[in-house]
Amino acid sequence: MSERHRVDARGAMCPGPLMEMIAAIKLAAVGDEIEVLSSDRGTVDDIPEWVAKVGHRMVESVALDGYWSVVVKKAK
Repeated sequence: MSERHRVDARGAMCPGPLMEMIAAIKLAAVGDEIEVLSSDRGTVDDIPEWVAKVGHRMVESVALDGYWSVVVKKAK
């Protein structure tokens, strides 16, 4: 059964949120989702670019009240 993990990287500047997401994805099982909360606008570009390079899957990227939620599914 897959799980959703949350990484609260609000307040961290680039590349902090991406690095925290990479650390979380290494510990997650295939099929798990990792949600990154970030107040750094660059995260919305950085995470999808990294995901495309390494072969995971973007689930969603949503602007919330002063921060973003970016969700990635571990594919391998």
